[in-house]
Amino acid sequence: MIETYHLGAYWGPRQEDAEACAKRMAHMVRLLEPVDPLFARWFKSAKTLKETLKRPLDSDIEGLRKYIQRVVMKDDRRMPMPDLGFHLWLWNGESGGGDMWLSVACGGYSEHVPNRCILRAPHKGAASDRVLTTAFQVEVLRAIATAWEPDWGEALSEAHRDIMKDKSPDVLVGWVTYLSRRLGRVPPLPAPVRIEPVGELGTLVILTPERFTASNPEHLDLAERVRERLDRAGLLHRPVAGGAIPR
Repeated sequence: MIETYHLGAYWGPRQEDAEACAKRMAHMVRLLEPVDPLFARWFKSAKTLKETLKRPLDSDIEGLRKYIQRVVMKDDRRMPMPDLGFHLWLWNGESGGGDMWLSVACGGYSEHVPNRCILRAPHKGAASDRVLTTAFQVEVLRAIATAWEPDWGEALSEAHRDIMKDKSPDVLVGWVTYLSRRLGRVPPLPAPVRIEPVGELGTLVILTPERFTASNPEHLDLAERVRERLDRAGLLHRPVAGGAIPR
């Protein structure tokens, strides 16, 4: 069975207008571009993939601002709901195992709908050999955390997430976990776990140098030991916009 992986970052209510979200989006796009050729270009989602390919993403802040505002005012064909913020999908235009989707919800300040940035990357095909590496997961989560300043983020397998979600209903400890400094201080963790700062914003906790898999008992044991230490430090039970995280 092929183990699929999830990468996402989440933060609570943060009221931001279209320009503020555009600046963060532009920053993220710039940070992701050198990570891998899969991030070389983006397209704004449309009703069909063919139409999407006709809508390249404007990388300048003003172009992004207009697009983000238009997502709410025109594309959705509904009256804006400011407390829910802005929601958009981007596609890298690739197919045949190289497709990448980015889902962003930003600027919302409702207590019931979280802000988030979720990347859906290839898990099979030639591109997956690069994607399913610690280096890729670390640098992508670092870029997202730097741009969006979330409360926390995770890169983990879907199978591992199913195991962890009952133990940690809020923050899940995965292959790579991002924890904002707002949550507290990360304690010393057992080898081979690596801890890396993300500027002054937070910390990346990297469980293994090799691909983490839920089928490896040693990986699961390590993840549980790290989860327990982070839980004792009070880092894993933080409410995120009403508690429920859509995945």
